[in-house]
Amino acid sequence: MSPIYVVGHKNPDTDSICSAIAYAYLRNKMVEAGKIKGVTEEAVPARQGDLNPETEFVLQKFGFDAPELVTDGEGKKVILVDHSEKAQSLDNIEKAEIIAIIDHHKIGDITTPNPITFINMPTGCTASIIKKLFEYCEIEIPQNIAGIMLAAILSDTVAFKSVTTTEKDKQAAEDLAKIAGIDDMMAFAMEMFKAKSDVSGKSPRDLLFRDYKDFDMSGNKVGVGQIEVVSLDLLADVKDALYEEMKKVKEEGGYHSIFLMLTDIMKEGTELLVVTDDPSIVEKAFGKKLEGRSVWLDGVMSRKKQVVPPLEKAFA
Repeated sequence: MSPIYVVGHKNPDTDSICSAIAYAYLRNKMVEAGKIKGVTEEAVPARQGDLNPETEFVLQKFGFDAPELVTDGEGKKVILVDHSEKAQSLDNIEKAEIIAIIDHHKIGDITTPNPITFINMPTGCTASIIKKLFEYCEIEIPQNIAGIMLAAILSDTVAFKSVTTTEKDKQAAEDLAKIAGIDDMMAFAMEMFKAKSDVSGKSPRDLLFRDYKDFDMSGNKVGVGQIEVVSLDLLADVKDALYEEMKKVKEEGGYHSIFLMLTDIMKEGTELLVVTDDPSIVEKAFGKKLEGRSVWLDGVMSRKKQVVPPLEKAFA
């Protein structure tokens, strides 16, 4: 019997992977406990791409293997976590049977022919929602699952520095840290961020697509990537190559614009690299003119809340 795949978005980040693992575990326990009736398929976590160094570090620390690679939804039963946009989902997602969606982003363009479980909350991380679902369903969170969920929250909220952070995220992280046996959350976060900052041996294309999402903005194809490091000095030697790669990808993919956020975790800001058909979009969106190929955005750390929404307004 085919499983139900629990899968996050393309170019998966730590939340996308860890939430898939956590929710697959939760759903299976709900079936065992009789809280979901008439289900015989096992929920299996999946991924749509390679793991980034931070996620590899987290899974290794808590004893998990990488989820199964699944890229095509045709003929499969799936649960989507951390996204609801077609451009970010499985190929042929319209030919899959979507069972549920658990997300913390804006509601996307995926539709279903039947009612489904759809849970979307304004939190900084999908794992924070899943933590609430464990509580609601009265299912105990194992230590290792708590560890990866904590890691997802620290990653997505950039250790609570991101404007997306809510009190729900902070409380969930505190509770999960206790279960996971993590005494110093900030020290653990810095271990993660150091792993995330590792750019050695990676090609410009690998770095560009490390955390990258496609969007349709008023009929324009737009890509927005993000590389988070503890210091932008770590990217000094690859910045030129990254920009050239952005130009190649723009041409190959027929994009109107590609934006790459080079986010300095310690300085709490982003240098935005831009390749676009219309440079005025940057000033419309952020109130600052493009300076050559980039612009510095002080205090900007969130693609979801501080980059995509103003870009969508600028394109409208």
